[in-house]
Amino acid sequence: MTTRHASTYSYRARLGLIVPPTNTVNEAEWSRMVPEGVTFHTHRMPLHGAGEDAALLADLTASVALLAQAGTDAVAYACTAGSMTVPATRLPEAASRATGQEVLTTSAALIDAFGALGARRISIATPYADAVNDHEVEFLAAHGIETLAIAGLGIGADGPQDFVRIARTPLEQVRAHALGIFDPASDALLIACTDFPTLPLIPELEDRLGVPVVTSNQATLWSMLRTVGIDDRLSGFGRLFQDH
Repeated sequence: MTTRHASTYSYRARLGLIVPPTNTVNEAEWSRMVPEGVTFHTHRMPLHGAGEDAALLADLTASVALLAQAGTDAVAYACTAGSMTVPATRLPEAASRATGQEVLTTSAALIDAFGALGARRISIATPYADAVNDHEVEFLAAHGIETLAIAGLGIGADGPQDFVRIARTPLEQVRAHALGIFDPASDALLIACTDFPTLPLIPELEDRLGVPVVTSNQATLWSMLRTVGIDDRLSGFGRLFQDH
């Protein structure tokens, strides 16, 4: 096994993670998935709305630069809708050029995950309001992925201050929401948002629906590990990690 760092805990890889200010689920789910010898180190960054690309890139590069001081091998901006640029590689490539770090985003990781799975037609369950869902459908369509069905829980309709409710969604509600929206003609199910609790549901939903289940946190970590050369086939986190 390759040793990348002279470290007790992060001898295989040291990952950086940037999340929105209210996000509490991403770290909880990553902590359950990271393989032995890999650590991740976090930073919070303000959310940016549509048309704020310059401010987003400025905040992102500053955050990446801070994490780089910890010796990170790659840094992820783990925000689904907030990282959806067309093409998906535009934001991470700009941040990588500006910082000299390998930067990834959740939205780009999702495109890579669907490519690996050969999924071109999907169903999507989100916690969001319709405006954010519409943005996601447009983003995916620009990358050749057709949305057959999508529904959200309406969280965020009253403004960004409402986003704190996403992490409080019970798993039972997430399960019912995902099963209720799924179109059987789909190649995969996406459960979107890095603050939406989903991890324990992935194996069950894959068994019940018969297709891969992709989540924002799962896909982002999968992409990060593959980027830094770790190709462990991890069980319990879906076909994406088991087969790719």
